[in-house]
Amino acid sequence: MELNADFSRRVVMHADAIPWQASPIAGVSRRMLDRIGDEVARATSIVRYDPHSRFSTHVHTGGEEFLVLDGVFQDEHGDFPAGSYIRNPPQSRHTPGSEPGCTILVKLWQFDLADRSHIRIDLNKIGAVADPKRPGVAITPMFLDPRENVRVEQWEPGATVPLDTDGGAELFVLEGGFEEGGEGLRRHSWLRLPIGARATAKAGPAGAKVWIKSGHLRFVAPPSP
Repeated sequence: MELNADFSRRVVMHADAIPWQASPIAGVSRRMLDRIGDEVARATSIVRYDPHSRFSTHVHTGGEEFLVLDGVFQDEHGDFPAGSYIRNPPQSRHTPGSEPGCTILVKLWQFDLADRSHIRIDLNKIGAVADPKRPGVAITPMFLDPRENVRVEQWEPGATVPLDTDGGAELFVLEGGFEEGGEGLRRHSWLRLPIGARATAKAGPAGAKVWIKSGHLRFVAPPSP
């Protein structure tokens, strides 16, 4: 399966316009944003766990990162409420599920295969720091290495925000909204910008809270089974 598999193109997807699709596990469904592969796939998705649902134990051969959007995600490592950011590196193993139910933004098969760093961050407990180079922008950093920069940015109402696309970028709206390229993005809209795109966002009247990952599209490759 290929969905939005041409990484040289700008893509916008509005989650509330995408139908939920059942996964192989009862009670777990997903909205696909991009995908290369079938059940073993380089993928970006919104995944919903119904209350009392659970995945079988599995190994993330290519790594997994996710942000909890609502509810509480659970596995043998703990309970992770909305605002939790998790990186499970290649060869990590867990049994995910949710007793109360939850929704997560998840990315698979997008790690350096030599990475072994487990990251667990609660954004509710971390402040934001003003960006001196971009007025109206505050940043909460989550992960940075030579391959990628992952953070949450808060944009003040009406702020004009230049976007770093040197190595490509993905943006996911957590709260509020913004306009880019003449198109409005709202809560849970996803924007992927190709390497070197010229892009500037303008925050809406309520401002915007945006999850951003940049630099990583230089390393796009399909997974192996």
